[in-house]
Amino acid sequence: MIYFFIALVVLAVDQVTKWLVVHYMDIGQSIPLIENVFYLTSHRNPGAAFGILPNQRLFFIVMTTVVIIGLIYYLIKVKDQKKLLSLSLALILGGALGNFIDRLLTGEVVDFLDVKITIGTFFYDYPIFNVADSALVIGVALMLIDTLRETKQNKNE
Repeated sequence: MIYFFIALVVLAVDQVTKWLVVHYMDIGQSIPLIENVFYLTSHRNPGAAFGILPNQRLFFIVMTTVVIIGLIYYLIKVKDQKKLLSLSLALILGGALGNFIDRLLTGEVVDFLDVKITIGTFFYDYPIFNVADSALVIGVALMLIDTLRETKQNKNE
């Protein structure tokens, strides 16, 4: 099924980029890609999004296992009936697997995409993230769009 292939591509890109960061950058090292906007910054996150719940490795492993099983079940269930929902589930699955592998192997997630916007005295520093996080956010956004679209269709019927 194409959606499991998408999840595997997300997982592969995530793991390769993290491997490159771990092997070619020191923790804390930052490389500007777009000055005053976007950097590669080697960071480790022992918690969840934005560093919440640090050092809760067992909790994250158990919860992510449950989520992954649920995603696989639901992805098989909806198959090609709901393409946007299936795509969102595939992205979420790939992202969940990517961060799950980090937590399972090392107890922390490798982050490296760093948005720091500086314009004059204005400074915005978004938490450092990775490919898996990006896939998760895009997947959830697509799921929300699908839900809103379905709700609108149900109202019109």
